[in-house]
Amino acid sequence: MNDILTPILMGIMLGGLYALISLGLSLLFGVMRFINLAHGDFVILGSYLGYGILTYFGFDPVIGLVISVPLMFGLGFLIQKYLMSRAFEVSSDTPLIIAFGLSLIIQNANQIAWTPLSRGINTGYSNASFFIGSLQFPVVYLLDLLVGILVMLLLREFLTRTYLGRAITAASQDKKAAELMGINSKRVYGYAFAIAMALTAIGGVFLGMTFPFTPTSGISFLTIAFGTVIIGGLGSMWGTFIGGIILGVMQTLGGYFFGPASQMLVVYLIVLIILAVRPQGLFGR
Repeated sequence: MNDILTPILMGIMLGGLYALISLGLSLLFGVMRFINLAHGDFVILGSYLGYGILTYFGFDPVIGLVISVPLMFGLGFLIQKYLMSRAFEVSSDTPLIIAFGLSLIIQNANQIAWTPLSRGINTGYSNASFFIGSLQFPVVYLLDLLVGILVMLLLREFLTRTYLGRAITAASQDKKAAELMGINSKRVYGYAFAIAMALTAIGGVFLGMTFPFTPTSGISFLTIAFGTVIIGGLGSMWGTFIGGIILGVMQTLGGYFFGPASQMLVVYLIVLIILAVRPQGLFGR
C-alpha cells in the first residue's frame, strides 16, 4: 500500500505546481480566447528572475517575488498594449505569431544572460524533507501544492469580488455587452495579460525550486500547462487546479507502473481521451 501511496501523494503535490504555472494561460484564454505560445518561456523567465535575485542580492526567492511580480506585471501590460492589442486588430493569427516570436526572443536572451547550463533555485527549505508516517517527501512539493491552492483561491476572489475582476469576467463572457456598460475592453485585456504574467513569476520561482531549468525548458512546461488547462477546461480557474492534480497523479502513476520514460506518454494519452470525449475539458464552459 505504501508503494502505491507514494506516487499518488507525490502526484497530488506536483499537481499543485502544474496548476500554478497554468493559471495564467487559462486566464488569458478565458478572457481573450488567446493561447499564449510564449507562456512556458515567461515561466522560465520568472525562474531566472528568482535565481538572479537569490544569487546576486541574496534575497530568499519567495521574498524576491515582491520584485519579480511587479516587473512581470509591468512587462505583461506593455506587451498587451503595444504588441498584442494591435495584433488582434490585424487578424486572429497574428497574436500567435507574435507570441511565438516572443518565445524565441526570451529563449535566446536567457541563453545569452545565463548560458545554456542547467540552473536551479536552492534554499534550505527547498532541499529539506518531511514525513507522512514512514513516507518521505520533499518540502518544496508540499509548498507547490499549498501555494497553488492559495493563488487559485486569491485569483477566484479577485475575479468575483473586485470591480476590475468583475470587469475582466464580464469582458470574457460578452465583450460587446461589457463595452456597452462602460468597460474599456482594451484596458481590461491589458490588466488580464499583466496578471497572467505576474502569475508566471510566482510559478517560475516554485518551478525553479522543484526542477532544474535551462533557457529552452519553456517548451516542455508550455506542453504541461496546455495539458493541464485542456483537462480542466480552458478558462476555468477551478478546473485548471483539478486538471493540474489529475495530470500530476497520472504522471507519477505512469512512472510507477511503466517506468520514468513512459510517464509523460500516459499524460498525453489521458489528454487525448479527454479531448475526444469532452473537448471543452472537465469543467469548461
